[in-house]
Amino acid sequence: MTAPVTLPKSRQRLILAVLLLSSLLIWIDNTILATALETLADPVRGLGANPAQLQWASGSYTLVFAALMFTAGALGDRFGHRTVLATGLIVFAVASVWAAYAGDPAQLIAARAVMGVGSALIMPATMATVTWTFTGPDRATAIGLFSTSAGVGLAAGPLLAGVLLDHFWWGSVFLVNVPVVVIALAGIAVFVPNFRSPTPRPLDLTGLALSVTGLTALAYGLIRAGQVAAWTPVQVWAPIAVGVALLATFVVVELRSAQPSFDPRLLAQRVFGGGNAALGLLFLAMTASGFYGAFYLQGARGFSPLAAGLINSPAALGVIIGGPLGIRLVRRWSLRSVSAIALTVGALCMGSIAFFGLHTPIIWNVILSGTQGFSIGMVIGSVTSALMSTLPLERAGAGSAVTNTVRQTGSVLGIAVGGTIMAITYRTGIQGAVTDLPDATREPAQVSAEQARHVAAAINRPDLAHAADDAFIHAMHVGSVWTMLFALAGAATLAVVLRSRHASSSAAGETPAADQQLAAADSR
Repeated sequence: MTAPVTLPKSRQRLILAVLLLSSLLIWIDNTILATALETLADPVRGLGANPAQLQWASGSYTLVFAALMFTAGALGDRFGHRTVLATGLIVFAVASVWAAYAGDPAQLIAARAVMGVGSALIMPATMATVTWTFTGPDRATAIGLFSTSAGVGLAAGPLLAGVLLDHFWWGSVFLVNVPVVVIALAGIAVFVPNFRSPTPRPLDLTGLALSVTGLTALAYGLIRAGQVAAWTPVQVWAPIAVGVALLATFVVVELRSAQPSFDPRLLAQRVFGGGNAALGLLFLAMTASGFYGAFYLQGARGFSPLAAGLINSPAALGVIIGGPLGIRLVRRWSLRSVSAIALTVGALCMGSIAFFGLHTPIIWNVILSGTQGFSIGMVIGSVTSALMSTLPLERAGAGSAVTNTVRQTGSVLGIAVGGTIMAITYRTGIQGAVTDLPDATREPAQVSAEQARHVAAAINRPDLAHAADDAFIHAMHVGSVWTMLFALAGAATLAVVLRSRHASSSAAGETPAADQQLAAADSR
C-alpha cells in the first residue's frame, strides 16, 4: 500500500493495539534488564559481571538500536513497514532466547546487540505505521498513547522481573519476550496493512558503517574512562576522538547524499531539531539515572527485585497518566510552557536523589518516582506528537528514524557517561578502605560495591562493606546532580526553540495546514 487511505475506525483501533503491543515489548525489556543488573553483577546468582560489562550489556543494545534506526526506516519505505516490523519481532525473540541462556557476560552482550537489531526494525516501522494510519487529532492521540504504552512497560517490566528473579534463574527475564512476540505477530498478519513510501530511499551502507563504528568508538572511550586509573591517550582519548570524527564524517556524508537514510536536514528545522535535542538530553538523563537506581534499592538498601519493582512502580503510573494529559494540556496552553515546565520538574526530581542515603524513608522514593514519571510522560507524549506533525506523510519513516535515533543515542551516552561518573567517583571513595588489602581482594573491591560486599563477606570485614555502601551513595549523589543538569539543559532547549502558537497547534494535530505552516516557518 503506497498511498494513504481512510481505514474504518474499528480497523484503526486494532492496528493501534498491535503497534502498542510491539512498542510495549521494547519498554518491558529495557526495564527488566535494569531490574536484573544487580543480580547479573552477583558472582553466585548471576554472571559476576563488572560495571563495564553491565554498561555494555545495556549499551550494546542501545548502540545498535540507535545506529540501525535510520536504515530500518529506509527498509520500511522500500519493503513495507509491516514486513520490517514482523522481521524485527522475530529477530528480537530469537535473540531473547540467546540472552536467556548466555553462559558469560560476553555472550549476553552479543545477544543484547542482536536484540538491538530487532528493536531498530520495530520502532521506526511502528511510528511510521501510526502516521500513515491516523491524521489530525487522532494521530496526536495515537502518538500520545505510546507514552501510556511506555508507562505500562515501565510498570510491568520491574514487576515481572521481580517475580521471575525471586523464583527462577536470571535468564528467565528474557524469555518473557517470546509470548509477547507471538501475539504481536498474529495481530500484524491479520490487521496491519503493508504501508510503504511511493519514493523509497536507497540503502545507505556507508552511513551505516560510519554511524556504527563512530558510536562504538565513542561509547568505548567513555566507558573505558571509568575503568582505568589514568586517562591515557590510547585507552580513552583516542577512541573518543575517533568516534567524534567518524560521526562528524557521517553527518557530512548524509548531507551530501541526494536521498539520505538519516537526513540531518530535518534537524535544521526549529521545532524538529530543537525538540529532538531536548528529547536526546532527556533520554541521556533518564538512562544514567536508571543505571544506578537498581543498585541503590537492591544493593545498598537490600530490597528484593520484586520490592524494588514495587517501589518504582509509581513512575510507570505517572507516565501512563502524564502522556495523554500532556497532549490535552497542549491544546489549551502552549507546547513550550507545558513541556519545559514538566521537564524542569522531572529534572529536579532526578537531582533530589542527592539527598537520599542508606536510611532515607522509602516513601520519598515512591513520591519522587511518581512525580518524575508523570513529568516525563507529559514531555515525551506532547513533544513527540509535535515533531511527527511537522513532517509530510512521505517523510514519516525518515522522521521517525531520526527521532528514535536521537533518543537511543542519548541512551547510549547516558549509559556510558552515567556509568563512568559512578565508577570514577566510587573508586575514589573506596580507595582509603582497601589500601591494606592484598591485590587479589583489593582489585575486585575497587571495581564495584557489589564485588566489595562479596569480598567483605569472604574475609569477614564488615567495615569494608560499610565503606563500599558509603562510596556508592556518594557516587550516586554526584551522578544525580549530573543527570539533573542534563535534563535541565533539555528543558532550556524546549523553552528556547518552541514557538507557542505554532507548536501548540501542531502538537494537538489540528490540521494539515497547521503542520505545513510550522514546517515552513521552521525551514526559514
